[in-house]
Amino acid sequence: MTTNPTPAAAPVSDAELSAIRQNVSQIRSQITGGRVDGQFLLKQVETLHDLLGRIAEERKQRKKEGRFQALYNVSRLLGESLDLQTVLNQVMDAIIHLTGADRGFLMLRNDDGGMTVQVARNLDQKTLGSDDFKFSHTITNQVLDSGRPIVTNNAVEDPRFSGQASIIGQALRSIMATPLRARGTVIGVVYVDNRMTTGLFMDDDLAALDAFAGQAAIAIDNARLFSATDQALSARVEELQTLRRVDHQLNETLDADKAMQITLEWACRLSDATSGHLGLLESDRVKAVHHYGDEDGVQPDYLDGTYPHLMDVVSTNKPITVSGEQTGRDYSITMVPIARENTVFGVVVIKRKGAEAFTPEEQDLIERMVVRAAVAIENARLYAAVQAANLAKSEFVGIVAHDLKVPMTSISGYTDLAIMVGELSDRQKEFLQKVKDTVKRMAVLVSDLADISRMESGHFYMNETRVPVSDIVQAVRDATMTQMQEYQHEYIEDIQVSLPDMQVDYYRLLQVLTNLVSNAYKYTPNGGKITFRVTQNANKDIEFSITDTGIGLSPEAIAKLGTKFWRAEDDFTRSRPGTGLGFAITRSLVEQMGDGIHIESEVGKGSTFSFGIPVAG
Repeated sequence: MTTNPTPAAAPVSDAELSAIRQNVSQIRSQITGGRVDGQFLLKQVETLHDLLGRIAEERKQRKKEGRFQALYNVSRLLGESLDLQTVLNQVMDAIIHLTGADRGFLMLRNDDGGMTVQVARNLDQKTLGSDDFKFSHTITNQVLDSGRPIVTNNAVEDPRFSGQASIIGQALRSIMATPLRARGTVIGVVYVDNRMTTGLFMDDDLAALDAFAGQAAIAIDNARLFSATDQALSARVEELQTLRRVDHQLNETLDADKAMQITLEWACRLSDATSGHLGLLESDRVKAVHHYGDEDGVQPDYLDGTYPHLMDVVSTNKPITVSGEQTGRDYSITMVPIARENTVFGVVVIKRKGAEAFTPEEQDLIERMVVRAAVAIENARLYAAVQAANLAKSEFVGIVAHDLKVPMTSISGYTDLAIMVGELSDRQKEFLQKVKDTVKRMAVLVSDLADISRMESGHFYMNETRVPVSDIVQAVRDATMTQMQEYQHEYIEDIQVSLPDMQVDYYRLLQVLTNLVSNAYKYTPNGGKITFRVTQNANKDIEFSITDTGIGLSPEAIAKLGTKFWRAEDDFTRSRPGTGLGFAITRSLVEQMGDGIHIESEVGKGSTFSFGIPVAG
């Protein structure tokens, strides 16, 4: 048997309303005239009763439709924001609007199992002050515990709540409360009331509130998750920015001592430590090299004597954290190894007052920072070792060069004496001349080695004086013309007239120009052209340039030119005498004079080397 649904009441038409108004006017006239038709009156009352019932049903239907539309609009609104407080305010305002309540409270479960009011709003969408936080805790706790909604239209007379002090004291009337559920868990309660009106809320109002609360709970949970994720992401970004700052400071220095100081200071600052130490492994002990913060008593020279667990950190290459509760002291300690390639060479010790241990997050951040710092510290230590070895090498070369000058001078002098006073054959004189030429080449090499040694050790100085351009041009010509003629080159001087004097070390400038001109004639096949040009450039400096028509240089060769003892691999270059030190010295001398050597070259066509010297005064 099929049951047909009850047909909806027909809507009230305008004609029916007009007719009932006319009938009511007629009844008023009869009453006024003292002659009432009872049958007519009864009939009109019944008609009016039916009409009012239809109007009430129609209004109920409209209210339901309006509620569904409001639910749709609010649901769409909730999806527009992931800010937790914004979502909470939107939820509360929508609930008050949907239910017609005077005010409402939204409470979320806290870590202790209780509830905390997150939003308190009134009908005007204004936030209530804490003094207005007066509601029925009995009802909210019951909803939270049972997970079921509650509605009462007159709480003062409701036997379930009439005995509660909060209900009586606040004279609460209409109340609705429903749980907020997300992922199968009650996360809070929505509570609305009206303290003046009874019978305000119906079961369908509670059903609508419960339906909306389900959507609101999801929006709130999403906003909470997003907020937690956003906070975690912000914390992670802040950590990365901090580590980047640490990296920047560490990469700015190659001083191992400064790198260790930076490491200790940042480790203490990141963990809010009150004091700390950084020690380096020395034999089987850890020697303190840096201290941070206030420390009671004398700072220890060796950390392993003060901190018993320190050698375990060294042997295992793993950090150790000891809380104050474990040691019975008023501070906590974390010890982190400084290691490279699984070899521990130091330890960072961080101390913080209070028995509470360092959190895993703090330990992780310190460990990551120390791992990054270990690279910079080890690089700085290696750099210091290389610098020390380089300085020792330079000092050794300087000593050897100095000690070689005396015997070479003796060899050259005795050779000249043998040639002058001895009765020698031409063959013997030829041999002695070769010895003298060899000693001369050795003298040049020793002089170059001595210059390199002084430059690298920082003991090289310039003796600047006022030098006329004509003097240096004449000296270069005198020093190179014999060799120029041997190579059958054409030597051209292009000297600008009326050039001002220079402020420069005369002998060092002559050394530079002689080297560049000698390179030009050595690496130019016989019969080439060498041009020596001197002008005043746009910067008012005296510019020297040496141009040849020689073998030229490739870009790769130019990049390597000036490397100590480097020479090109081609046969022509290897056939010419040289050590690969001359240009390195020349470039360093020019740099100390205030400029650099500018090179223009093309393989097979020649090269131009130029630089500038400041004028005097």
